[in-house]
Amino acid sequence: MIRRVLELAGIAIVGAAEHEADDVVGTYASQAGFPVDVVTGDRDLFQVCDDARGVRVIYTARGMKNLEIMTEETVVAKYKVLPQQYADYATLRGDASDGLPGVAGIGEKTAASLLLKYGTLEALLEAVGQPGAGVSGPVRAKLAAAASYLEAAPAVVRLVRDLELPSLDQAGALLKPVTGSRRAELEQLGTEWNLGGSVRRLLAALDQRA
Repeated sequence: MIRRVLELAGIAIVGAAEHEADDVVGTYASQAGFPVDVVTGDRDLFQVCDDARGVRVIYTARGMKNLEIMTEETVVAKYKVLPQQYADYATLRGDASDGLPGVAGIGEKTAASLLLKYGTLEALLEAVGQPGAGVSGPVRAKLAAAASYLEAAPAVVRLVRDLELPSLDQAGALLKPVTGSRRAELEQLGTEWNLGGSVRRLLAALDQRA
């Protein structure tokens, strides 16, 4: 039903086998040659924030009346890591929304300070095996205890940015008003499935594209 509503509204549906929606969004945002606003409640997409390219995240987790504009600058200010470090940061400190428990005993401040020093999770784990690399004993022990988790978890958070996807033109991504029989069917579905308010707001927003 969701797919039918989107088709009638003329909203493009794009997916990639064996990948999540955030990989599709991340690929488009990373490859776009123009400013992009990614509207999402998924913090994983903070990875795409790029002030130089004008890529922002409109974060919706607190509701549409409390939208938070996330830029590269605000990600750094809030989490003390760069957007490209966010996946490693979330892996270390954990993220309940992704089912990531994190590394026991490593919280936000420690995760940020480790990434500030070593740059990436991969470099940090390499440093664990080097006695003179400056990783403290307690941190070394915590990372060692979480070895199996750290091997699997990054793939859950890290975005794929190079999927082979149709261009926005090929996908039919241009929004426009819904007219004729498509509009009538969409309004009928709204009534039959009690989607009235949502459908009316959607049609009103698309009408503004005229």
